Amino acid sequence: MDKNSNSLNWFEIPATDISRAKKFYENIFSITMDEQDMMGMQMAFFPAEMGNGKANGCLCKSEMHKPSMDGAIIYLNANSGMDNIIGRIESSGGKMIMPKTQITPEIGFMAFFVDSEGNRMALHSQN
Repeated sequence: MDKNSNSLNWFEIPATDISRAKKFYENIFSITMDEQDMMGMQMAFFPAEMGNGKANGCLCKSEMHKPSMDGAIIYLNANSGMDNIIGRIESSGGKMIMPKTQITPEIGFMAFFVDSEGNRMALHSQN
């Protein structure tokens, strides 16, 4: 792998109810997600500029995508305001499982939550 490349290119967060999952993430991040059916999957995309070399992803409902508390942990960018995002998680149908915790002063903070679909997820921010 080239030292200048991203280690993450794309992520898909499994959903059993795409509308509920979309509403959850739109609420906690104060964003709008576009939906699309593609290759037999229902998808809702996180906002991003295409072709900028940064990783992005979507919510995905298909036979292959099953929500889990046991899989890889995806750290979503909370630099827009982790405290505000955390404050909306439970009212949007999720559950906090680890509060905002400092990793190191240089790396920043993390927090864990369970989303509306039962996926264990994480947040990361510099402050």
